[in-house]
Amino acid sequence: MDFIQTIVLSLVQGLSEFLPISSSAHLILVPKLTDWPDQGLAFDVVVHMGTLSAVVFYYRAILKILIHDFFYSVIKVQTIGQSSLAWGVLLGTIPVGLAGLLFKDFIEVNLRSTEIIAYATLFFGVLLGFSSWVNTRGNYTRESLNWIDVSFIGIMQSLALIPGTSRSGITITAGLLIGLSRKMSIQFAFLLSIPVITLSALLMMLDLYQQPQLVDWSMLILGFVLAAVSAYLTVVFFIKLLDTIGLMPFVIYRIILGVLLLAL
Repeated sequence: MDFIQTIVLSLVQGLSEFLPISSSAHLILVPKLTDWPDQGLAFDVVVHMGTLSAVVFYYRAILKILIHDFFYSVIKVQTIGQSSLAWGVLLGTIPVGLAGLLFKDFIEVNLRSTEIIAYATLFFGVLLGFSSWVNTRGNYTRESLNWIDVSFIGIMQSLALIPGTSRSGITITAGLLIGLSRKMSIQFAFLLSIPVITLSALLMMLDLYQQPQLVDWSMLILGFVLAAVSAYLTVVFFIKLLDTIGLMPFVIYRIILGVLLLAL
């Protein structure tokens, strides 16, 4: 990888991981459109770790509470404080973890074409817009999750394995559809990203261990830093601006992107 490719792909990962526009689709499409060589597993690992560090740092205060209350609930065998939310994050991760293990090879072989990415970008973009409209029309303000909510959001998150879907997009969509407030939908979606990105990075590390590669450490460090900083700034500004701009700009972007991809 050269300097320009490292900068572009790191920023693509950092900017798109937490926006409802599908980071995997962009990371597949950019090299295709630019005719760049594959960035390699080592690079994928470090940019994922960069985005993971960003969301962990942003939510560091609530994560401290979640971890404390989770272990307290395990020891005392009772719920306390935010332990229900902590359990929800863990249980909501199970469906996508199982789906990833079962369908990983099938998805890699059959679902990474430009056409499928385009249709997924369009369909789930429209679904995001519909969920936002339903949520706004219903004036939903619910801030708590039950186990049915967690199960539904977790199952919907499994669809993010299809390139073009967007993990944050589909989990926000699910939260809005079941009546969570926009704030709670986004917070739970971002908290869910922590175990999912961690599992994804660990699987890539395992593949990397089995297929050792020569790496350029300077490019990997640059990739990590750029992905982490851009992801953190994206989370900050996305949450701050959402009440002002809503989700429709992302819906419009997805529709335009999907149409352009079909025209390629």
